[in-house]
Amino acid sequence: MDDDDADYMQGSDDEDYGFDYSDGDDGDEAGSADVENMYYTAKSKKEDDPEQALKEFTTIVTQEEEKGEKGDWGFKALKQSTKLLFLHLHRPADALNTYTHLLTYTKSAVTRNYAEKTINGILDYVGGGKGGPVEVDVLERFYQVTKDSLEEAKNDRLSVKTNLKLAKLWLDRKEYARGDSDDQSQKGTQLLEIYALEIQMHNETRNYKKLKEIYNASNNVRSAIPHPRIMGIIKECGGKMWMGERQWNRASEDFFESFRNYDEAGSQQRIQVLKYLVLANMLTGSEVNPFDSQETKPYKNDIQIKAMTDLVDAYQRREVHAAEKILRDNRATIMDDSFIRSYIGELLRSLRTQYLIDLIKPYTRLELSFLAKQLNVDKEEVEELLIELILEGRVEGKIDQVAMRLELDKKQSLEKKRYAALDKWTDALESVHSAVVGKNSGGGSSLGGGRAVDFPEFGYDSRADRY
Repeated sequence: MDDDDADYMQGSDDEDYGFDYSDGDDGDEAGSADVENMYYTAKSKKEDDPEQALKEFTTIVTQEEEKGEKGDWGFKALKQSTKLLFLHLHRPADALNTYTHLLTYTKSAVTRNYAEKTINGILDYVGGGKGGPVEVDVLERFYQVTKDSLEEAKNDRLSVKTNLKLAKLWLDRKEYARGDSDDQSQKGTQLLEIYALEIQMHNETRNYKKLKEIYNASNNVRSAIPHPRIMGIIKECGGKMWMGERQWNRASEDFFESFRNYDEAGSQQRIQVLKYLVLANMLTGSEVNPFDSQETKPYKNDIQIKAMTDLVDAYQRREVHAAEKILRDNRATIMDDSFIRSYIGELLRSLRTQYLIDLIKPYTRLELSFLAKQLNVDKEEVEELLIELILEGRVEGKIDQVAMRLELDKKQSLEKKRYAALDKWTDALESVHSAVVGKNSGGGSSLGGGRAVDFPEFGYDSRADRY
């Protein structure tokens, strides 16, 4: 007895196993025994003589149907014939015909659970390519006849599972154009499962517009208790979507939710998503260590995470050279992930920018070659960073492109501070004037009993009445 027969003998979880005792008919019993013997004889020939086995399985079905019956031995014979044609004889079109015939038996010949196990098993090896490459249209027809049969039988549960299996098949085969689901009638948990598959598909094709639509739709599903792995998938893809839009904070929030759900589900994907969370957190410029939370702390010393924790430490200390060394020494755990790698350049640019700002503070003039050497990059990149900082107003100065030198305008910076102080002084004098005018007109003073006004920017201290 193989696994197929074992499944059948286990029967259904929800079927009634009653036994009818009667005098019976010796002829019927003999006939049943003959069919059983024919079945196992045919089955023993599957490996050595598949064509002969196929003929004998076909004979079982024919004899059964000639009696106007559709019984369990006919169903089992059709199941074996489908496998033979698909896996051994590599005739998928003929296998489809046999499978279509088998589906007519699922209504009454066998228990519902056994029928579902059989259908799932056949679709698994058809979609899994176990019989060799199969044309896409043949695959579609296998799924279409299955869906038609299930709709006729009103088996909504298996129909949804079949749709999910088909969506997963297109995802694995990268047949993205075929993956769109037009069935919006499913609710709750099953709908989230479909959304999770669609989101993965749109994420891989970088169709962020469609991904965002599905992501928003998934957030609007209320009546569902999804498996945490499903929410882990949705939030992971959501985090990647926000990263693409440079919304680091929202990405960080979604990656945290994804990590939490994967962790609850016991999925190893939690480690990868934790790396994404660390990356997003650094790009926000946050000084908060992502491993300070109760959920992430247990993974701080994980061998796959250690490199990321070291990177966080280097980033928060603005040690650009240490960060670069960590990336070089941990290529397998950091840089081999294409998603992380696509943002490392931006992370290093942010770190180099901060390092550069701190480096130039004490100086009024610096050679670009000196800065390039300190940052371990070429002069062109240093120049580009400085231009960006000057345009953003984060550095006061200009670049002498002939001498290839940065000239910082400390005087201009000081003058700006003086003008700001003068503005503040002028505002304060206007307040004093208004208070005096108000007092002379009988309106009282707003200075609280003539309290003196100090101008520390200009060295005036009212308590000493001197500058």
